[in-house]
Amino acid sequence: MNHTLYLIFNHQITVRQKQDARESLGVDKIIELPHDLDPLWRQIPPDLESIKNYLEPVKEWLASHAKKNNYLLVQGDFGACYIMVNFAIKIGLIPIYSTTERKAVEEHDDDGTVKLTHHFRHRIFRKYGV
Repeated sequence: MNHTLYLIFNHQITVRQKQDARESLGVDKIIELPHDLDPLWRQIPPDLESIKNYLEPVKEWLASHAKKNNYLLVQGDFGACYIMVNFAIKIGLIPIYSTTERKAVEEHDDDGTVKLTHHFRHRIFRKYGV
């Protein structure tokens, strides 16, 4: 069965994630947030007490495009993810997130500073709530 994967995501989807989506989820189409909504998701104002109304344009876009049993890869601001995962479930989508293997490399400089570099590698997609 072929599925569409919608992205509400803070990063660019990687080649490995695209490949895994095709292989493990049966995805044949990947749709990113429109350019006008992408900054809205990536830069949620940290001083808003409530983001419920702030996310309405994203919800409206998703509701008007996605169909039941499509996947939604949602990652980002914790509160925004919570709202969008619940909304996705309400309209019949399958919300997922990407798990990662993480490796950190520390470099200690002579002046006492430490540079920490993180490397992330996609492992699997996991359904929210499972």
